[in-house]
Amino acid sequence: MADTTASSGQSGGSTSNTINSNHLFYIHPSDNPGAMLVAVQFTGVVKNKLRFINGDCPRPRSNDLSYKQWERCDNIVTSWILNSLSKEIADSVEYVQDSAELWKELEDRYEQTNGAKLYQIQREINDLSQGSLDITGYYTKLKKLWEEISTLNAKAQCTCSCTCGAKALTHKAE
Repeated sequence: MADTTASSGQSGGSTSNTINSNHLFYIHPSDNPGAMLVAVQFTGVVKNKLRFINGDCPRPRSNDLSYKQWERCDNIVTSWILNSLSKEIADSVEYVQDSAELWKELEDRYEQTNGAKLYQIQREINDLSQGSLDITGYYTKLKKLWEEISTLNAKAQCTCSCTCGAKALTHKAE
């Protein structure tokens, strides 16, 4: 559950435990497999458990003292991810070894840009008119479509270090 430190006196009578809530293996009493992290599309993990899915916290050997804690935390993270998926998708990935494998499987499956969806959103942007909407409502609708297209185009985004300013100009133009 947590990083605990036990110390006992010479007489063996006193034991004190401290719980470090920042430890990777800490699970808060409200953390449970049925908890829904998000009500919308799943894009990440909170509660100090990101390292389970990105591979920074690999499975320890089964004889390692931290194995049971790691397994418990990984099972919670796996449950959170599975609970955020539709039943059909969850059924297709429920037999993965751990949360990192589950995340990789989902990433491989859904990371590719969907050309038809990009076209549909671009068309919605082109067809959008203010009509009876006030300026705030119109901008909010347009901004949502821009963000959706930006998310789908994430692979096409430039990640290099730009010194000429072209990257900033492109971002501003978008």
